[in-house]
Amino acid sequence: MRWWDIETVLPLEEELFAGDPPWSAEQFWSELSGVPDTRWYVVAEAADELVGYAGLSAPAMPGDTADVLTIAVAASAQRSGIGTVLLDALSGEARRRGAAELLLEVRADNEPAQAFYQRHGFERIAVRRNYYAGRRDGFVLRKRLPDNR
Repeated sequence: MRWWDIETVLPLEEELFAGDPPWSAEQFWSELSGVPDTRWYVVAEAADELVGYAGLSAPAMPGDTADVLTIAVAASAQRSGIGTVLLDALSGEARRRGAAELLLEVRADNEPAQAFYQRHGFERIAVRRNYYAGRRDGFVLRKRLPDNR
């Protein structure tokens, strides 16, 4: 993701994360201009249209944990493999940077997302009570990454 993608990402952010405060343009700018050694973002396009994006907080030291900060696919492009491509890209970048595992949070009431992550090797390791807007719980999921050496 580059700065010129932000304006295209914002409507997707609002559409896909309804009920939760969407990230603002300022938050995306902060992420993209922040510590480049620890952040990595990617977008997915289909027919010259941005249809998905994902972000990673990468480890500062080999063997640390990487975190999926966000992953989103436009409703019109869901179930087309784009989510898998984005998640694989995040996993690959985390491995390249030496991460031992990948963590993410998902709303406890978002069963389709949970099933998607489980199909990709994630397991639930914790519950975060009242983590999301509206006092909704979140699950912490983990995927152990193969050693990249």
